[in-house]
Amino acid sequence: MDAIPFDFDGYEPKGDKKNSEFFQAYLPKIYARRQESGVNDLVGEMKAVVIQVEAGDGVATMAELHRMTPNRYQASYVSGTHKFHILQNKPEFPAVILMEPLSDTYEDYIRRLNVLYPLSRPKPNTRYVGEVFHCPDTGTLRSTLEAQSIRFEYTGDTENDLYTSRGILFSTPSDFTGNRIGYSNHDFNDPDSLGLGEHLELTDEEKASLQDGITFAEEHGLNDLMLGYDHMATRILAGEREDAILEFQTMVPYYFWGAYNISDMNSSTNVNRCPSVTDDKRSPAKVFTANNTPSFVNSFENLPMPTEDFVRNFGRRMHHMAVEILDGDHPSGQKNVDYVVGILGKQGVPFLAHVVGECKDSPDLKQIFSKHSQHTLLITEYIERCKAFDGFFTKSNVAALTEAAGKDERYQHGHVFD
Repeated sequence: MDAIPFDFDGYEPKGDKKNSEFFQAYLPKIYARRQESGVNDLVGEMKAVVIQVEAGDGVATMAELHRMTPNRYQASYVSGTHKFHILQNKPEFPAVILMEPLSDTYEDYIRRLNVLYPLSRPKPNTRYVGEVFHCPDTGTLRSTLEAQSIRFEYTGDTENDLYTSRGILFSTPSDFTGNRIGYSNHDFNDPDSLGLGEHLELTDEEKASLQDGITFAEEHGLNDLMLGYDHMATRILAGEREDAILEFQTMVPYYFWGAYNISDMNSSTNVNRCPSVTDDKRSPAKVFTANNTPSFVNSFENLPMPTEDFVRNFGRRMHHMAVEILDGDHPSGQKNVDYVVGILGKQGVPFLAHVVGECKDSPDLKQIFSKHSQHTLLITEYIERCKAFDGFFTKSNVAALTEAAGKDERYQHGHVFD
């Protein structure tokens, strides 16, 4: 794998979020150790994302993805515990591995995590699991990262054999994010090569359900407008922000792009990007959002805290995945993102508030959040980067989106409404 043409030492992170001396000291050390230990050469671009849903929700989830994203169904397999469904976009973009337990009584770490939190408890087996990155030598990578105190799964450690399958190396769930990171040399454009189990043929009714979503997208021209995943954002606790970033940086050759305070929402947005791509959709940015003021002292300040409330209600987990919309003006007279959102809304897709941001004569962003999927618990963001906007995000847009999501993620218990 070619060396990454990026000046990690010379790059100055963007943003106004002040990091601690601890963070400032260890980030360059991690960059240097990645290079010296070979991690930068062993780990490449993101090749797949893994999501688990409830037993029986697989086809409905895929139908939803057909309407709301550019991912398209390729094949299904069955193991002793799960159905696995593979969806793909362009060959150079990450595939989606959708896992569906065979029984609604199935239990592994996901259920044990979810039952701890009131708003994830109704969907006990539903969770974004993590990403898989290209790696030509997982054995060497395992020994390298284990020497740096990164933990991996071994045969017999997990109920789901995917996490210890031949050819895919998975970490244990992060203590800070709940997400896993996987590594593989598999060709994710060839589902049969993944070794996920016996081939599973969908019924004619199930195939028709998936085709409805494809037909809808084709009829309304969405296939040409929805491009791919731009970034994905995990919400974590205030005190674990820096640890989560540094752990992620230890495991993949991304760089810390920067962090901004979103003062109106008492939070910060922290962005990590892949330096070897010019198009984030090839290896989407990983974003971590966290409160600035922890919940246990926030009553002194009485500031909004939708980010930390989300963690207290759902647990540390992926919050949303962003689909980039083609920049341009639609023949209907709208920006492309407005058109896409309007069409999806007429199809019954619920959204939070309205599209935020303006795209006029200067570079800018337009964005909107869907409501949480009833199947994945994930929000889908739609984002149009107008006129080659390259700042990644705007603070005003993030504040508006965070506020809208916060109003939809509240939980009433006793005399506390958060």
